[in-house]
Amino acid sequence: MLVIVVENTPPRLRGRLAIWLLEIRAGVYVGNYSSKVRDYIWEQVEKGIGDGNAVMAWRASTEAGFDFITLGANRRIPTELDGVKLVSFLPPKEEIGDL
Repeated sequence: MLVIVVENTPPRLRGRLAIWLLEIRAGVYVGNYSSKVRDYIWEQVEKGIGDGNAVMAWRASTEAGFDFITLGANRRIPTELDGVKLVSFLPPKEEIGDL
């Protein structure tokens, strides 16, 4: 299983993703492909992301049973802790200015 979620991306990227994946909600795409095709699809996301952001998650043989990768500016960032990939949150921009 492969899931890609995009935000604020150009319509051409969303159309490109719709060629391979089913858009089950606005900006949420799902499919079931090999790792080779998954890597090719992610290359298309990298080329067409513009000012937007994206996350891709897929089934993997890890403790959690999945892995993920992100691209673009977002408050959620991947963080590895003791070999487990987690998500940490950056403070809102307003709070950064107060420091």
